[in-house]
Amino acid sequence: MLVDSHCHLDRLDLAQHDGSLDNALQAARERGVGHFLCIGVSADNAADVKALADRYGDVDCSVGIHPLDLKPGEAPALEWLLGELNHPRVVAIGETGLDYHYEPEAAELQQASFRLHLQAARSTGKPVIVHTRGARADTLELLREAALPQAGVLHCFTEDWDMAKAALDLGFYISLSGIVTFRNADALRDVASKVPADRLLVETDSPYLAPIPYRGKPNLPQYVREVAEFLAMLRGERFERFAEQTTENFKRLFPLARVKSV
Repeated sequence: MLVDSHCHLDRLDLAQHDGSLDNALQAARERGVGHFLCIGVSADNAADVKALADRYGDVDCSVGIHPLDLKPGEAPALEWLLGELNHPRVVAIGETGLDYHYEPEAAELQQASFRLHLQAARSTGKPVIVHTRGARADTLELLREAALPQAGVLHCFTEDWDMAKAALDLGFYISLSGIVTFRNADALRDVASKVPADRLLVETDSPYLAPIPYRGKPNLPQYVREVAEFLAMLRGERFERFAEQTTENFKRLFPLARVKSV
């Protein structure tokens, strides 16, 4: 069984499945995907992801504010975040983090928001889902500062081995998406070959970043199988064992998720 550890079910392009999320999830289940983590990115979609997690027995969710979804000049309120996290199907915090690639001018606001999410992680014991782009040093500095006992995951990882090793040393997991299949992703494939087997997750980040051979098309949770098959081949592992291991890793990192036994 596979887990899509990071997908945006409320944002999927469902044209391939006649506009039906039920059909899209069933297509993924038929390809061996047994659980989905639907990710919160804003105050506006927190209710939506929680409703989806309530609706489907194999969906859990997270709540948080993506660094590119912050309102100008305004970090989210800790009270709001803690209130949203107080829900049985919210198993993680985020996605949160830093993205200087698109909004370097918002670095100070992003850092304030990231610190608030990390504070909520310490208060609740829930793991944090980290987005980082163009902000390697500051991301690691804030994670070291937080020193979370339960850590979290650097999702859709695209950095080099030095950053991966630093995050692993802090107790974090590394999650890889369809980007690892792209032709120009040699450095990322090097990272993928080195991450310890017990600290690796797989994801689609759908509807974004569809893997080869679907690159350029809307991504769907069913394509996490392509990501997993590629990584198993790259690492010289049996696919069945790789799927089992990454599912075990997900259950360990997100103990509140209602994942059926492998």
